[in-house]
Amino acid sequence: MTPVLILAVGMFGLLIGSFLNVVAYRVPIGMSVVAPPSACPGCGTPISARDNVPLLSWALLRGACRHCRMPISVRYPLVEAATGIVFAVAALPFLPRLTAATDPRIALAGGLELVAYLYLAAISVALAVIDLDVRRLPDAIVLPSYVVAVALLVAVDLLRGDAAKLPLVVLGGAGSFLFYYLLRVLKPGGMGLGDVKLAGVLGLYLGQAGLAQLLVGTFAAFVLGGVAGVALIVARRSTRKSTIPFGPWMLGGAWIGILAGAPLGDAYLRLVGVA
Repeated sequence: MTPVLILAVGMFGLLIGSFLNVVAYRVPIGMSVVAPPSACPGCGTPISARDNVPLLSWALLRGACRHCRMPISVRYPLVEAATGIVFAVAALPFLPRLTAATDPRIALAGGLELVAYLYLAAISVALAVIDLDVRRLPDAIVLPSYVVAVALLVAVDLLRGDAAKLPLVVLGGAGSFLFYYLLRVLKPGGMGLGDVKLAGVLGLYLGQAGLAQLLVGTFAAFVLGGVAGVALIVARRSTRKSTIPFGPWMLGGAWIGILAGAPLGDAYLRLVGVA
């Protein structure tokens, strides 16, 4: 696996991150993400191509509109940088299989798998930002993700002749959805309906990755959420009765499962003396 490919994926992530800034701002207020073109909220001047280069434009403009000098939030370059990093890291497990494939069907499967998980990386960034902003996980992003995930992951397994993996994908999606729904029923107000819907999407991807990944990814979400909750209480930013957005921790936990679920699962089994 060449570092050039990782760099290329990361650069592509920067471009996607620029678009995700638009998504994170417009989707919660019901605006189209394609029209009208982006413009300065202060003076209304459309943002030109030269002022829309990820990271570089914000730095050259010194964080302000070229025309009216209205400040541009540092969140914009941070989202772009985060997306670039997330894309590069997300691609690490999948690029070796793609580049090593000699059979065209296997190569196509590897390409579709990479696309599937980069799509997950993109919505992970967008949903995390939106949930932290407005405490919502919009259906406009979550529900189409079921279609994308099923279409791509099923195609990957069929092209590889690995249809035996499909039951685990279904189990991951349905099981995660039902698990979160049960938590919502048992403790009303503790789990949002958006969390339940997102759980099904994440379960599909975790099921595709493997059983250990599914279990670790589900458990890690609650560990991350618990740590975040304690940290906020210690910092006196919340109380024990406060609610925090859980979507970012679900997404973070899922990626821990996808990227490190197998070794973490093996380490746990060795720790308890099973393996």
